[in-house]
Amino acid sequence: MSIEKFTPNWMTEEHQMVYDSALKMFQSWEPKDEQWRKNGMIDRAAWEEAGEMGFLCAAIPSEYGGGGGDFGHEAALIYAQTEANQSGFGGMVHSGIVAPYILAHGTEEQKQAWLPKMATGEYIGAIAMTEPGTGSDLQNIKTYAVKDGDDYIINGSKTFITNGQHANLILLACKTDREKGAQGVSLIIVETDNVEGFERGRNLDKIGLTSQDTSELFFSNVRVPQTNLLGTVEGMGFIQMMQELPRERLIIALSGVGSMKLAINLTLDYVKGREAFGKPIWKFQNTRFKMAECYADYLAASTMCDAAVDAMLDGKLSVPHASLIKYWVTEKQCEVIDECVQLFGGYGYMTEYPIARLYADARVQKIYGGTNEIMKELASRFM
Repeated sequence: MSIEKFTPNWMTEEHQMVYDSALKMFQSWEPKDEQWRKNGMIDRAAWEEAGEMGFLCAAIPSEYGGGGGDFGHEAALIYAQTEANQSGFGGMVHSGIVAPYILAHGTEEQKQAWLPKMATGEYIGAIAMTEPGTGSDLQNIKTYAVKDGDDYIINGSKTFITNGQHANLILLACKTDREKGAQGVSLIIVETDNVEGFERGRNLDKIGLTSQDTSELFFSNVRVPQTNLLGTVEGMGFIQMMQELPRERLIIALSGVGSMKLAINLTLDYVKGREAFGKPIWKFQNTRFKMAECYADYLAASTMCDAAVDAMLDGKLSVPHASLIKYWVTEKQCEVIDECVQLFGGYGYMTEYPIARLYADARVQKIYGGTNEIMKELASRFM
């Protein structure tokens, strides 16, 4: 069986078709998953397949090479990816975060130059905010850019960057005025192919998300045109990030909901087939009650997220709402998957079982996109 939820208002027949076809594609990647996890990243060919299927930049207007859809199309893709347990694919960052920054804040020339390449997978996008000494405190980043003729010269380093090994296009947060705090932050696009001074560090060895490339990046006198400043005015980076971060936090919450659904379905199959003391584990009242509790948490989380998708589509998703949704859903995600691992017993701790990988993947959800402590701090400021 598969658990069900309330039908979202935002999910039209077209969104459902996107979900169904994307789920088939992501599930078809399963035979490759073990090797991808050993490699520490998925194959570039998978990105190209996603581009050919129209699953990259699905919500970007067609005049820029995208699918011409809306955020609901991205939500459908996120649900499909997470329910197929393909955590290594960085499309949520590429299509759900980087491309919308360019669409919302870029010049017409920037949109025409970069978005069509992102839609096909020719360019893979990453966003580089976090630094070795700076986590959620973005106004105190140290990476900087200085003008030299018609160019910027960039120096600094970033860490924990999703898609870092594959990325051809990096949306880089840096200081264009080191004497200022938030007002000195700008976003600059770095196209990495054949640029001098740019180096990728090691592909970081993580507890979970083992098939997702996550990297250190180094910038040593990297020269890019001043026309690569996102938009036309320096010092707007912090404002741009604050405007776009609610989207990122909703994306994290949506991925949590998809993972919860998969974990519950896997566990239901297991407890109904596994026997202990002469009967299926499902026959024990504790098992049924625990699964009912997990299902209730999933229903609450999915309903909350679907309401947030409606708000996003209406342009009304607020900072406090997105922050609290990201906090609450990821907390519940970790709790639900932990309960599921417990019901699997020793097998739940073996990485050959998908439930173990879901458990390891879930933990970082409470950290990236802004720690859950920061989410509560942000929300409290609006109370």
